[in-house]
Amino acid sequence: MSDKSPTQPQTPPGWFDSLKVYTEPATLRVLALGFSAGLPLLLVLGTLSFRLREAGVDLATIGYLSWVGLAYAFKWAWAPLVDRVPLPFLTRALGRRRSWLLLAQLGIVAGLAGMAWFDPRVDRTLVALCALGVAFASATQDIALDAFRIESADVNRQGALAAAYQTGYRLAMIWAGAGVFWIAARAEVPGGVVYQHEAWRFAYLVMAGSMAVGILTVLFSPEPLRRELPPARDAAQWLRETLVEPFAEFLRRYGSQAVLVLSLIAVYRISDVVMGIMANPFYADMGFTKIEVANITKVYGVIMTLLGTFIGGLLAVRLGVMRVMMLGAVLSAASNLLFAWLNSRGHDVPALMLVISADNLSSGIASAAFIAYLSSLTNVNYSATQYALFSSMMLLLPKWLAGFSGKFVEGFGYGNFFTATACLGVPVLLLVWFASRMHGAARQAPATPARAEAIL
Repeated sequence: MSDKSPTQPQTPPGWFDSLKVYTEPATLRVLALGFSAGLPLLLVLGTLSFRLREAGVDLATIGYLSWVGLAYAFKWAWAPLVDRVPLPFLTRALGRRRSWLLLAQLGIVAGLAGMAWFDPRVDRTLVALCALGVAFASATQDIALDAFRIESADVNRQGALAAAYQTGYRLAMIWAGAGVFWIAARAEVPGGVVYQHEAWRFAYLVMAGSMAVGILTVLFSPEPLRRELPPARDAAQWLRETLVEPFAEFLRRYGSQAVLVLSLIAVYRISDVVMGIMANPFYADMGFTKIEVANITKVYGVIMTLLGTFIGGLLAVRLGVMRVMMLGAVLSAASNLLFAWLNSRGHDVPALMLVISADNLSSGIASAAFIAYLSSLTNVNYSATQYALFSSMMLLLPKWLAGFSGKFVEGFGYGNFFTATACLGVPVLLLVWFASRMHGAARQAPATPARAEAIL
């Protein structure tokens, strides 16, 4: 039974005490593990597509190879196994969470080494298979890491842990994005051919070696929660407890209110996700150069996102998760209106910096609060499976709707598009308000055994 609550604590800690949460060992461990989680993503998607194109691979093939990223969308399918199945030797030595983390990290290292070794000009299929292996291992690491993070601290610290995770994740994306290009460029032979495989091999091997941050953290961290699981009487019971019970338990806990909770999960980030698809084409059509876009949106923007996650985690500790979720929803929708304003300014670099500041700051605040909220919804007996379900479904509707964004812009223009995405945030505000009332009522209800299951 989960004893967590996303509502604000009765006696909020002081600001100095709230800040100290970022120096706690659990927070620092999640920071390092967040780095190992963010490292593989671009190496099998964005960075790989550039490398393949430089190697002369046609655009259609590059597009098909991007499907390896679907492993992240379906990680809920094998999350029950990560949640319940022990690994021979490793689980006995490290515990359930750390054993799966270590196995996944070793799989990422092996896959990246394979991507480094094989030349896409002659071994395209092997490169694709290695990329698929990295994506699968990375998604598995996400499952185990989410459970590790949730079980490492109580609900009042989940906002800070979410901020630390996002910080490590974003730093890794900078390293796997800008860093790998810098390494490959420095390793090239001057005056050589356009695609130099040895340079890319060295860069990807450095990325594989960078996974040591996560591996060492796992080896030197304590297992967050040693919970002995009762043995199943037969195969049918094992399958029921492993594959069915994590989802059934959530529905039992919330009953008819599960529809409200799942609806909020499905749409909370809809304004950001739908708008984000058209952001880069918008920059190009406004006349911003590649250097301007890279410096302002990729470097400066990441810094503002990190600042936002820090603020969001701090506010969640101080004010409670639900209040910060409402703040994040308001800011995310409002920042989209700034893009509509930027559309009227044309090529205006200071205006772009202002808009990116507001958008990334609000996104960081919303992300930190939302991750903390998702964490609070899980039952520690099924934390890996339930969180994998939540984190997968939160992008399903927004990603589907975002597919129509280009058609909308063609018909109505950028200004109307950004305004429309801001309007998508209005239902989110209502759902956050209803969910906040629901969780508040659950806390105040008599603590009967049946009722306790419904209280976060």
